[in-house]
Amino acid sequence: MKIDFRQIAATVCLLAGTALSSPASAAGVIGASLLTQQHPFYIQLAQAMRDEAKKDGVTLQVSIANQDLNKQIADVEDFITKKVDVIIISPVDSSGVRGAIRAAKRAGIKVITVDVPAQHAEVASHIGTDNYTGGEKAGELMAQQLGDKGQIGIIDYPTVQSVVDRINGFRHALASHPEMKIVADQAGITRAEALSVAQNMLQANPDITGIFGFGDDAALAAASAVHGANRVGKVKVIGFDGMQEARNAVDHDAVFVGVIRQYPDRMGATAIDSAVALIHKQPVQPKQLIVPGVYTKAGESH
Repeated sequence: MKIDFRQIAATVCLLAGTALSSPASAAGVIGASLLTQQHPFYIQLAQAMRDEAKKDGVTLQVSIANQDLNKQIADVEDFITKKVDVIIISPVDSSGVRGAIRAAKRAGIKVITVDVPAQHAEVASHIGTDNYTGGEKAGELMAQQLGDKGQIGIIDYPTVQSVVDRINGFRHALASHPEMKIVADQAGITRAEALSVAQNMLQANPDITGIFGFGDDAALAAASAVHGANRVGKVKVIGFDGMQEARNAVDHDAVFVGVIRQYPDRMGATAIDSAVALIHKQPVQPKQLIVPGVYTKAGESH
């Protein structure tokens, strides 16, 4: 049998060309450094990103920082070394992450922040909840639930800008209700920490009538503390995030009266779509905010 080496060479070249121009490689590679996968919000966010990346035909590499700034910085450095096209990041620390973002920019890699914005660092786009408006909604709901008067405690996470925005919005809303007074504002990042903080608040402020938790874990912990202190009917709790556990608590727990609901699925899909636009040299909006809803025992409103 005669072997046609020219035909073999042509076939090899054709196959090589096909591999190089496959949809995933042609569409680009996106690296994502997410704050955690220990919270339902971020689990939904990550899944939405994976689903949208598959739909858009791009390669998505996900690293989980586990709320460790040093790991997040190392993950971003790894993405830079791999020369990904775009980096999506949900900062562990809004200020501490700016060096990593600047390093990506020096390497010619566009950066998108999702959920948590970065401070003092230029990014191509920020995609997240309109946290300030959400905080205002929480404040107005608290005023409504308490009849425009009462003493309020806040469980905070002050190193994350999205939470800072929520608390500022909450405070701004309560400023329009002069008979409502914030008597405590303490950090309680994990559910265990938030439980301890809520217990201390209730003990130190026997006349407290409302607690605002910066996230679902904080609010659920506060509700548990209210039950433990036998203050059911006297203290009302409002949360922020609106994952299924929190919505179930609103439905069935007299203490947990409402939660501001975020939409991580929308955020994840928008982040990927924006990254794809950047890969194709298309413009994206510098800020893309999603207005949260309000979930109460009466249902959900926007």
